Amino acid sequence: MKLSILVPVYNEEEFLGELLERVLAAPLPAGLEREVIVVDDGSDDGSAEIAALYAERHAGVVRVKRHGRNLGKGAAVRTAVEEARGELAVIQDADLEYDPREYGRLLGPLLEGKADVVYGTRFAVGTERRVLYFWHALANHLLTTAVNLLSDLNLTDVWTCYKAFRTPLLKSIPLRSDGFGFEPEVTIKLAQRQVRIYETPVSYHGRTYEEGKKIGKSDALLALLTVMRFAVQRDIYKESGPEILDTLSSALRFNAWMAERIRPYVGRRVLEIGAGIGNLSRCLAPRRELYIASDIDEEHLARLRTRLAHRPNFRAVTCDLSRGEDFDGLEGQVDTVVCLNVLEHVEDDRAGLANINRALMPGGRAIILVPEGMSVYGELDRVLGHCRRYTAAELRSKIEAAGFVVEEMFEFNRVTRPGWWWNGRVLKRRRFSRLQLGVFDRLVWLWKRVDGVIPWKGTSVVAVGRKKGGWMDYAGMVDSGEQRSDAAVDDTVYGGTERRSE
Repeated sequence: MKLSILVPVYNEEEFLGELLERVLAAPLPAGLEREVIVVDDGSDDGSAEIAALYAERHAGVVRVKRHGRNLGKGAAVRTAVEEARGELAVIQDADLEYDPREYGRLLGPLLEGKADVVYGTRFAVGTERRVLYFWHALANHLLTTAVNLLSDLNLTDVWTCYKAFRTPLLKSIPLRSDGFGFEPEVTIKLAQRQVRIYETPVSYHGRTYEEGKKIGKSDALLALLTVMRFAVQRDIYKESGPEILDTLSSALRFNAWMAERIRPYVGRRVLEIGAGIGNLSRCLAPRRELYIASDIDEEHLARLRTRLAHRPNFRAVTCDLSRGEDFDGLEGQVDTVVCLNVLEHVEDDRAGLANINRALMPGGRAIILVPEGMSVYGELDRVLGHCRRYTAAELRSKIEAAGFVVEEMFEFNRVTRPGWWWNGRVLKRRRFSRLQLGVFDRLVWLWKRVDGVIPWKGTSVVAVGRKKGGWMDYAGMVDSGEQRSDAAVDDTVYGGTERRSE
């Protein structure tokens, strides 16, 4: 693994050389390499030249980017994040207030898989810190309290320099603040993403303003405005697709309705394909013997693990419905595969259905939900990556060709079909309106009662298919007068690995 050490610099000529020496010499946990990304934020002293010298001396380890003018710490961090190539990243200010020898402590919870982000707090008991300004510490405490209040966290030090991240997580978050507002912005967005945040104590050797400290009273006021801005503005994904999933996660009643509709067909050992951030998993995982949630997006899986980490029967795995090799080791392991709003993303959907069949025990069920009807295909479908929308006849044909007996088919959620057509096909919107979704979700109690009598087709169509080879197939043969040997029946039911008792 590689650690990206992100160093924002502005007029630190006196300290930068020593800081880089310490960063390059700092011990790292076993198996971890380092890269150092220095971003000079328009310095007008010799900082840029010192950084360039170290990049020349340590080619391949130290890289330098430079802003033409001073934009602020947030802008420098944003540039460094874009350049980062490591799996993990840590922010290191260019002064000497923080000790790089503490990287191991900071990275420990990340490497153990317990955390997505680690903050190094200066206010924990048991570490040394220089005693400095009371009013500065009070402002820090008040601003940290404001962030905690509006994000429902209990951090002790939001404005710490030392923050360590899984780099893909940090890259997936849109960072807007140019100055010190980066600190509350990234904290609030991490809270909204529901990631696992840990704190660990770090030592702190602060500077006085005479010694070069830069943050001042105006920064505190701007920080408070930043806190207010991002507390009311949900802007946590760079891409529209994940943002739509996040929006849908707030529709708790709708997700519960969908789970309620398919729950009668769900068994004890379940594989959910395309679980996303767990909107359905939270409803279906309780009381299962085994619940495997899969997705192709590691950030979705990370959030999913956080939401369901308390369930001992739960596993989250990377699995692409279109890749047969991702199903190696899953053959015959589950009695139910739940695949909701996934099959339409796969170009070769027949291969996807065959992979679902592989994962099921003989007689197991596949529950497939797909969007219905190309007549409402629009911009929302394109943003979500839909290759197609299905007719019931097409879905039935493909499921049967994959080795399933279709037990039941039904349409679902008729009430939103006009809205999907209007928003996606006429208005060509690329996002869901949170207001529209909120109103819709509050009225789910009504939609459940009228959905069956609305005269047009549903937004989705659901098929429940049973894998051939189970006891029901045998019962069907007996009823039809077909005769087979006991051994042949046993091979059909158990794949030749067990024999039923006489």
